Order: sequence, then C-alpha cells, then structure tokens
Amino acid sequence: MEYYTLSDGLKVPMVGFGTYQLNGAEGVDVIDSALDQGYRLIDTAFNYENEGAVGEAIRRSTVPRSEILVSSKLPGRHHTYDEAINTIQESLYRAGLDYYDLYLIHWPDPKQDQYVEAWQALIDAQKFGLVRSIGVSNFLPEHLDRLERETGVMPVINQIELHPYFNQKVQRDYHAAHGILTEDWSPLGRASVMLQNETLARLAEKYHVGVGQLILRWEIQLGTLPIPKAASVTRQKANLDVFNYFDISETDMATISGLTKPDGRLANQDPAVYEEF
Repeated sequence: MEYYTLSDGLKVPMVGFGTYQLNGAEGVDVIDSALDQGYRLIDTAFNYENEGAVGEAIRRSTVPRSEILVSSKLPGRHHTYDEAINTIQESLYRAGLDYYDLYLIHWPDPKQDQYVEAWQALIDAQKFGLVRSIGVSNFLPEHLDRLERETGVMPVINQIELHPYFNQKVQRDYHAAHGILTEDWSPLGRASVMLQNETLARLAEKYHVGVGQLILRWEIQLGTLPIPKAASVTRQKANLDVFNYFDISETDMATISGLTKPDGRLANQDPAVYEEF
C-alpha cells in the first residue's frame, strides 16, 4: 500500500474500502475480509446504518486498531452544533470506538444553510479528541470558501463523486490549490455499465489488467483516493493490485478523462441543490 499525507499530517492509504450497503453479519464478514486483504481505510457514515458492523469487523480482525483508519460522516438532519456533537458521539458508541480517524460532513445541504455550524462542531470535536482529522463530502468550491472565510479552517479531505464519466477536473484543481485531498465515492461508477465501456476495455487489455483496475489506477494517477466496495475476496484483492507494476501513459490518461460527461452524475445529486437528511 502507498500513502498520501493530508495537510494536517495524517497519512492515509491511496485506496480505501467503501461499505455502503454492507450491513449486519454479512457486512461484518465482508469488512473483516477487506482488512485481511490489506485495506487500512474503512469508509462508513451515520446514514449507512452500519457503523456497528464496521466496529465489529475491527474487533474481530487480527489487524491492530492502531493500523486502521476509520472514517464516518455527519447526516444533514444533525447539522446544528449540539446535534452534531451528540451525533459524533453516537457514531462512536455505535461502532464501539474511542475515536474516528476521519469525520466528514456528508452533504452541505445548502437550503438548510447550517453547514458552517456543523463544521464548527467538527472543529471542536477534533479538539475534544473525538476525531483525528476532519473533512467534508460533496462540498463545492463556494461551500469550501465559506468554511474558510467564517471559521479559518479548511477541510483536509473532500469526498466527491468521481469516475470516468464524471472526472471533476474543476473541483480537483480547486482542491489541489487549497491543500485538500480528493477522495472518490463510486469510483467505478455504475460498474455494470462502466466495465462494458469499449474504450476502457481496450485500454485494460493493453495494460493486461481488469477494467476496474484500470479505472482505479487512473484515479490514483490523478492524485485522488478511490474507495471501491467489493464483496468478493477476488475483487477485493484485484482492487488493491494497482500499484507498482503498471502506469497509464499520459495519452491514455487523457483518453479516460475524455469519457467525462456534463450529465455524468450517477443520480443527478448536484450539491448546489441536493438535500440529504
């Protein structure tokens, strides 16, 4: 595994493990398997309702807690300061953990207009020792500018939708200019569609890798952190096997980036208007 260093000094793996819809005993088994295969960043959220499964997998794992980074997210319905602090504590109780390594605001929910208050709660939660590093998810540059303007603190990470059909170049450029690491949710897009793309299939064949591996390598070479979800051991291993032995040429990187579409979002969830509760 190779690592990025966040602006606050925390080292994070270049590939993480997504847990959306991994719940109950089956979810525990899958997450435990991911840890066995070498994943060290586990991404969850209050609204995934599986923080307990993540915590149980960590307790079952032979990997020491000190070697695992756990990330969770604050839901939109708890953006007021007191509710945010309580929710972070509840997140920890659910998981049975003493702290989160990363805690993010899940969506800005601009119509509510409480995300700055929520951000102040995360700043204080970090001071209280509840979380090590703080960030956001699905925030646009205008939201990030406001956080810095009103609190003086920028997130160290922003988790956004990113895949070949929606490469987020403008957002990525903003992050790079402000010391924010880009983390990719749904990094393989709709896998059932993306894995059938003729251009991606041709390039994967050229590099003697699977399409999923090609996409993840493209995202790593963009300087981002993908968090793919995989239930099978075979897929879990394949998604980690993207370091050292192949590099995508600049021309082929541009070809993959050229697949992006103006309407490339999977579910039309534009953070400028989308509300998540």
